[in-house]
Amino acid sequence: MLRVLLVDDEPFIVQGLTVLVDWQAEGYEIVATAADGREALEYLRENQVDLIVADIKMPLMTGIELLEKIRKEEISDAYFVILSGYSDFGYAQQAIRYRCMDYVLKPVEKEQLLEILRKVASMSESQRINEQNNQKFEQAYFARNVIALLYGKHDEMNLEYVKNHMRLSEGIRYIDIELCMPKEMDEYEDGELRLLQRKLYQSCLDLLKEDEGHCIFDVSSDDKRYDIGFIYCDYMANMQGVAEREYLEGFLKSIEAVLGHPIRMMVGKRVADIAAVAKSYSAARALISLEAFREKKTIYYYEDEMQVSQGGIVLCKNGLDGLIHSIEQNDKILIRKKVEELHEEMKQMGVAGDTVNLNINYLLFQLIHLATEQDDCLNQEEILHHISESSFEEGIMRGSRAHLSRFALEYADYLAQLRKNVSRGVLAEVEREVRENYAANLTLRELSQKYYVNSAYLGQLFRKKHGESFKDYLNNYRIEQAAQKLLRTDDKIYQIAQDVGYKDLDYFINRFITAKGCTPAKFRRQSGK
Repeated sequence: MLRVLLVDDEPFIVQGLTVLVDWQAEGYEIVATAADGREALEYLRENQVDLIVADIKMPLMTGIELLEKIRKEEISDAYFVILSGYSDFGYAQQAIRYRCMDYVLKPVEKEQLLEILRKVASMSESQRINEQNNQKFEQAYFARNVIALLYGKHDEMNLEYVKNHMRLSEGIRYIDIELCMPKEMDEYEDGELRLLQRKLYQSCLDLLKEDEGHCIFDVSSDDKRYDIGFIYCDYMANMQGVAEREYLEGFLKSIEAVLGHPIRMMVGKRVADIAAVAKSYSAARALISLEAFREKKTIYYYEDEMQVSQGGIVLCKNGLDGLIHSIEQNDKILIRKKVEELHEEMKQMGVAGDTVNLNINYLLFQLIHLATEQDDCLNQEEILHHISESSFEEGIMRGSRAHLSRFALEYADYLAQLRKNVSRGVLAEVEREVRENYAANLTLRELSQKYYVNSAYLGQLFRKKHGESFKDYLNNYRIEQAAQKLLRTDDKIYQIAQDVGYKDLDYFINRFITAKGCTPAKFRRQSGK
């Protein structure tokens, strides 16, 4: 509702204006009245309104004087309408000089007042939209400068802009915040995941309040990561009188409580200044690549996960290279043997748990390199992470020789699939399955098992060809079949929904509206059936 202040020294004029039109129906609320300009000025010093309707001749302070005062002192930018019993052009000139919107002669007619109110409402809406667009532009420009710092591709202009628009202190960390998702993300529609990501982002903004600029939407360039970036500064914890970890743990719990969904944080290394935040960002990304080899936590701290022993960095290169070679050959027996040899080598060299990370990093890097040589268009990190997760089972320690052995065997199969370029035949088979069995409960996981292909690999191949996830492709195909049935049959809508694979009628209707822009019933009527 737009807020209105009526100013006139004659009570019956004020009373008449309040009943002349239905203010509420026009989107207005009369929040206050004043008997003269001075009384109105005192109210405006403490309160904001959208429209001021004031008489021109009043004791103590006239309407023109009130208008001049609030404009010169920038007390209010409200739309201003002068009411006058005088048609003197000089008064109108004075009013226009101080951005008076209209000059109305008494007695005020209903249609004339309605015209003014609707004009103000239209102008106010246009202004609101412009302000929203400007705010979005400023947010996007700010985020672009922050991301330039995170990626380490910035100049002094980027740095100065961020420093001037973000509250900072010593002690800075980049923190990656993501939803804890099940293994098979491709079973979700892209829209569902994006909606959850936006809810996560809004939860962070609401919690940070005036520091909302520290939260960046969609930092990763990876279209399969639905992440939020958070620039933490020490002053945040200091203001609450708590330690850094206590603050972050409280932050996480607060977001989960609002969101109703578990999340996890990857806390990058601590840096002294925002100019070095790229190092913290890189550290957080390293934690993401290692997550599948670690005990499951809600918060991963760089210092905890990436420790180096006092004896220095120890790389068991012989054992690692032997294991990598066996994976490349897809020799199952040799893979198991090389995993044993690697663990034995680490034991003999005295490699402690805190330097195992380095060896795992070396292994993952080399395996990604092998896969990229076969197909550099796929997201190898995401596939590697998926394989590591799928090879983990309860009762097996993450990063143990049993976990590593399972992972190596499955990754060897994946590399073999890449070499054979299985996409040609398998994609055709999956598309055929959709055509023939679209009403069934088809899932990417079941299809990958049926055709002996890694499901993450299959999901990426599908997205690469069709530009959408398997779930979206299946839903769109079902909707097209439903549209054909609506045009060619007289079947009830609920029956058509079931026939194409939707048990929930409301969900089917919403999907249909999204795809066709109207309800199934309207779609059928428009065809003349």
